[in-house]
Amino acid sequence: MLILITNDDGYRSDGIRVLADAAKALGEVTIVAPVDEASAIGHALTLKRPLRLEPIAEGVFAVDGTPTDCINIAVTQVFKRLPDLVLSGINKGYNLGDDVTYSGTVAGALEGALLGIPSLAVSLRATRGTYDFSYAAQAAVSVAAAILRQPLPPRTFLNINVPKGPPKGFRVTVQASRNHMTSVAERHDPKGRAYFWIEEGQDDWHPHDRSDYQAVRDGFVSVTPLQPDLTAHDALAAVEALPLWKEAGVR
Repeated sequence: MLILITNDDGYRSDGIRVLADAAKALGEVTIVAPVDEASAIGHALTLKRPLRLEPIAEGVFAVDGTPTDCINIAVTQVFKRLPDLVLSGINKGYNLGDDVTYSGTVAGALEGALLGIPSLAVSLRATRGTYDFSYAAQAAVSVAAAILRQPLPPRTFLNINVPKGPPKGFRVTVQASRNHMTSVAERHDPKGRAYFWIEEGQDDWHPHDRSDYQAVRDGFVSVTPLQPDLTAHDALAAVEALPLWKEAGVR
């Protein structure tokens, strides 16, 4: 069993090392992760500059790119075949609800799923001080073992979020949603020129008993099945009913 582990916090992150150690119970582990932190980079793929693969230690490689880059470099240059499992994490901070679209951690698992590899992303609640990744690692390995025994539908992967401390159990969840409030702070350099920081907005989560946000708030590990297909299937009929199509002669 060949297991590929990546993240968006970089290969030096404590979270990736704890996850790698736990995953050794499932098979042979190889880390291929960014040289530097690549948080909130989403599913970006580097196309306009070369990428370098640097051996760091036995079974540990660094790529000067994104988590998506790491998956592709690992498959083609390190394994030279598809691994049996992709684990992405453990991220410092939740990746819940709409935030999965920004997450480099989730993107690592997404790329694995696109390649047909059983994949999951795992994130832990952000805390002050020292992180205890042990419960998140145990949860990830338990879920990984389950999907290896009973595979998910094609092009499906799992997004796992773990609360702080011993969890009460697992919940299968849906993505939460919230009111998005963009917060951009304007500042000025010593020459008076404006520059900007995009900051996290204080957005309110919409109540939903089965959401990933509610699960971790209640002390449970949230397990959300995701897929690359962003088609709004429920909206197809509404789009087909638009008057534009009759006017343009489109079927």
